[in-house]
Amino acid sequence: MTIDALDGRLLVLFSEQPQIGVLGASRELGVARGTVQARLDRLVERGVIRSWSPQLDPAAMGYPVSAFCTLEIRQGRGHSPVVEHLSGIPEVLEAHTITGSGDLFIHIVARDNADLQRVIDAVVDDEHVIRANTAISLATRIPLRTLPLVEAAAQAAPRTASRH
Repeated sequence: MTIDALDGRLLVLFSEQPQIGVLGASRELGVARGTVQARLDRLVERGVIRSWSPQLDPAAMGYPVSAFCTLEIRQGRGHSPVVEHLSGIPEVLEAHTITGSGDLFIHIVARDNADLQRVIDAVVDDEHVIRANTAISLATRIPLRTLPLVEAAAQAAPRTASRH
């Protein structure tokens, strides 16, 4: 399940110009419109492209404070009750099961530091959460990115004839 050079070029193009459309991409890449559509369909089917929705910036929406919490949860019931609780808190952007001293790692946002305390209080307001350790992000040095992976995967893929 690798991507080839054409898949890579297609992913880079749609990442840089999300409104280009299939026809525009076919012109830009010099391949048939049907090839672009087939490639996009295959990338969606394989889960490489997860969404066509816009990327949103929480800070621009009034949530400039970003923090990461490691949660220790009560053992015996699994992660599901806590994940269900966290899913009801809009400021919880993502949650990951982790190894190490904690059980869950979550990314949260808030309007300011006082609001961050409110969010943390909501996070730990579950009988299954034993402890939370929070670190406030002062600056994002490398934002979430996937294009370097796309380029590396496309370069590492075996050279094959363009497949429809």
